[in-house]
Amino acid sequence: MNYHELSTPALTVDLDILERNLDRMAALCRKHGLGLRPHIKTHKTPELARLQVERGAVGLTVAKVGEAEVMAGAGLDDLLVAFPIWGAENLRRLAALTRNHRIILSLDDRATAQELSRAMSAQGAHIGVLVEFDSGLRRCGLEPGAACVELAQQITRLPGLTFRGLMTYSGNIWGTEEERMGEAERVAERVQRALAAFEEARLPVEIVSGGSTPSAPLAGKIPRITEIRPGTYVYNDLNTFYQGVCQLEDCAARVVATVVSTAVLGRAMIDAGSKTLSSDALGSGPKSGHGYVVEAPDAKLIKLNEEHGHLDISNSAHRFQVGEVVTVIPNHVCTCVNMHDEVFLIRKEEVVGCWRVAARGKIR
Repeated sequence: MNYHELSTPALTVDLDILERNLDRMAALCRKHGLGLRPHIKTHKTPELARLQVERGAVGLTVAKVGEAEVMAGAGLDDLLVAFPIWGAENLRRLAALTRNHRIILSLDDRATAQELSRAMSAQGAHIGVLVEFDSGLRRCGLEPGAACVELAQQITRLPGLTFRGLMTYSGNIWGTEEERMGEAERVAERVQRALAAFEEARLPVEIVSGGSTPSAPLAGKIPRITEIRPGTYVYNDLNTFYQGVCQLEDCAARVVATVVSTAVLGRAMIDAGSKTLSSDALGSGPKSGHGYVVEAPDAKLIKLNEEHGHLDISNSAHRFQVGEVVTVIPNHVCTCVNMHDEVFLIRKEEVVGCWRVAARGKIR
């Protein structure tokens, strides 16, 4: 059936666009000699993770144990849990996973490492560890230098743990191309500082994991990174578009919605609100609005209630009618996907399949 016939609101993915995005990132990593370890936080879907692995991904990145369980349960392996996991039950589940799967965890504190070691030892398990350092985002991670070396040395002495290398998240590489270029230079300096400390300590570093979707085109400007972890690139969204990282035609994920009311002068209501698109603000470009209406770019999605999307159509040349189907490119596709149980797969406007968002809501 045609996508216009879907019950709305519905999240759709254009497979032609998706495959083009996957191929482009795989080619970029090959060009720069980088491992691709994509983050599944954007799609949360084993079927798509397999497409990434088939195109040469060295493994996958997850944020929580629940996401790792979903991917491992689907037969996927070599998983980096890029989050400092805490709590007895979470660590018990993580230790259980490591008995049959290759798992790495990032952390930035001795207490986290000690708790992880206890959990591994209790089950006779073993896990690789990356020490996280801060490359400028100021979210997690030690200051690059001696503190990272000290933590790595502590990890080598803890049973059940093996120090594998370093991790950082360059989410601060954001904004216009000029802004991203400048920040990439600062990130490169901090990566070099971190590695210099390990060279001085004569402590080998096997993995240096970094990257993001906005920073991926600049990967060649950050020497000595061994792998990158982009996530959003598979679908793209308005944030990546307004940073110049993609074009609108590279946005594979779109929410199909229906106009349900035009009763208020200058307004049209669609059946996609915050529970469909998420309420994440636009963090780039104009930094306003809640999505891009493909059929009427001059109509502004100015407000979201839980089930209502408010379109300001007062300056739009499009004549909206109740029952009309429109498509919306979301601001932030990762949070949008997490609102949906499934994504409908489209080729040439025809629905050709459906994927369950299997890791949706896996926040522990």
